[in-house]
Amino acid sequence: MKLFSVFCILAAGFFTSLISECHAAGERSVRLADVRLRDCCVYADAKTRTYYLVSSTGRVGPNGRPAVVQYTSKNLVDWTGPRVVFEIPEGFWAMQGIWAPELHAYKGKYYLFLTFDTDDRLPEQWRDWLPRVKRGSQVLVADSPEGPFRAFGKKPNQSTLPSDMMTLDGTLWVEDGAPYMVFCHEWVQIKDGTVEYVRLTDDLSATVGEPRRLFNGSDAAWSKKSAQYGCHVTDGSWLHRTKSGKLLMLWSTGGEGGYTTGYAISDSGKLAGPWRQEQTPLFTDDGGHPMLFRRFDDGKLMMILHTPNKARTLSERAVIFEIEEEGDALRVGKRIE
Repeated sequence: MKLFSVFCILAAGFFTSLISECHAAGERSVRLADVRLRDCCVYADAKTRTYYLVSSTGRVGPNGRPAVVQYTSKNLVDWTGPRVVFEIPEGFWAMQGIWAPELHAYKGKYYLFLTFDTDDRLPEQWRDWLPRVKRGSQVLVADSPEGPFRAFGKKPNQSTLPSDMMTLDGTLWVEDGAPYMVFCHEWVQIKDGTVEYVRLTDDLSATVGEPRRLFNGSDAAWSKKSAQYGCHVTDGSWLHRTKSGKLLMLWSTGGEGGYTTGYAISDSGKLAGPWRQEQTPLFTDDGGHPMLFRRFDDGKLMMILHTPNKARTLSERAVIFEIEEEGDALRVGKRIE
């Protein structure tokens, strides 16, 4: 997410100041280097051998409200889009913006995991600290990877996660036949951000039981505390099972070179952990919010993240790398141009 720019007020400004690509030029063929993107996700659809990329950065829909757009590709180089797959409906509980959509397939349906943000300021938790906002992760559903996506009918106007938690960056993980949402608890609320998980119902429409903490941002030796706020950020978790069976979790925070991505290892091989932080980060060049997928032609593991993490300059770009799997360890390889 927007590391150290808690004041995601910046993002709100972009929604009103930028003209949606959808309105400006309609669908067209683009290269990722030419499009401002952050917090992206690629869903690789094996049935159609199509890569679906979703993002919400600075996008608005045909009605002028925050939206999620999608690009498609057959080769990870040439992309067609953007097309709107979701626009916040009138009267929705959060109208300020959308963060970090993820596209997942599960039991014949397609789901967007995304974070909504509102500008309703809540009381400060501590003196001289930042006020919370109503920020939470929610799951939307569709019959096609191209949408349109919609909120579940029973509770369309509230976050899937508990409303008293300031949450972001939800992702799906299925273990022993049960679906879970893994998410981050925002440092703005608790100072030392966490990664947590909670069971979902079988249709992913609601949670079951209470969330459980997996680790804090401060647990990683490479996580650098914000000099301005004295906090540790947790962003963009993504789980990966290695060929040998180890369970890894990629995630991002601040480091010596800016936005930094590393990973943790579950010593039990299960979501519940315990989780141990790899001592050396995976990507240190001011980039993060990673996710992994496999290339169709050779099954190569790929990673997409955004870099640089400079929302003020509108310079963020999505980049795709090959990932080398060396036993239970990961290493960044060739960049796809």
